[in-house]
Amino acid sequence: MNRRRILSISAMTVFGLALVPGSAVGQEKSLKDQLVGSWILVSTETMTQSGKRYPYGTDPRGILIFDAIGRYAVVQGRIDRPKLKSAVRRDVTKEEFGAAALEFAANFGTWAVNTDTITTASISLVGDTLRLNGELNPATGERVNAVYRRAK
Repeated sequence: MNRRRILSISAMTVFGLALVPGSAVGQEKSLKDQLVGSWILVSTETMTQSGKRYPYGTDPRGILIFDAIGRYAVVQGRIDRPKLKSAVRRDVTKEEFGAAALEFAANFGTWAVNTDTITTASISLVGDTLRLNGELNPATGERVNAVYRRAK
């Protein structure tokens, strides 16, 4: 899976929150208020026509952060992805960097609840567990599902 594809899957997952109505959770706080904060990645899987794939392995690492004014950042990757041999970026070969980047994704942007957007996802927020189930991508036939727990 190329880096652009990984980033688009991450963006789909996050932007999918936009169509979920605030009353879906049924608590006193609005959905937006309940989502604000840091979330630790528990699992992520890509559902394909041939079954499940785990783009970041079965024990992924990551964080999803929503702020109160509508910005988000997400970082996720395999715990066992190749490590860079140098901390100095200019000393890393393109091949080495490419191998490490294939199993890593990060993006940021804005988010909102109840806006006009094409991308949708179902969301389940129970206690400190956030489940995001992405829409079916018509181009690939894939659906991305992720589970996060609230950071303490």
